Amino acid sequence: MTKNKQLLIRQFWLFSFAAIVVLSDQLVKNILIENLRPGYPQAFLGEIVKLNLAYNDGAAFSIGSGATWIFTIISSAAFIYVLVYSFKIETTGWSIMAGIFLGGISGNLIDRLFREPGFAIGHVVDYIQIPFNFPIFNLADSAIFCICALTVIRIMRGDQIGRKSVSN
Repeated sequence: MTKNKQLLIRQFWLFSFAAIVVLSDQLVKNILIENLRPGYPQAFLGEIVKLNLAYNDGAAFSIGSGATWIFTIISSAAFIYVLVYSFKIETTGWSIMAGIFLGGISGNLIDRLFREPGFAIGHVVDYIQIPFNFPIFNLADSAIFCICALTVIRIMRGDQIGRKSVSN
């Protein structure tokens, strides 16, 4: 198989997974905005997981509250970096991981760009609440966190980001 065809296949997987994450994230957010009121949690998985609509003007865990425009710039830069780096990824596995990561970045970036109170200062829609006073989060946050954790595990096992392992 030619290098161009391999790249095309990896790009297909990356953008397919990114699209799945973005569409799922935005669909769930829009459904919950229509059906929940902020501050009124609804049981989802008993008392373990509740749906609690919240609008976050900061970053993950509500860090940097009120600095949405800064996080819009950071998210935009991360989005562009993943797009540029995607052409250097050598394996389908890393492409899928990059796609999920890109989808998570994009899901929250869409909120920052297009939700109230306005362009580039929009609040991210969060809705997953778990016990222990843990901050409310969303599907996009989960995608970003899971891929970051998986990346750390792979690096600790000796893999290089985006590269074929030595044993391949």
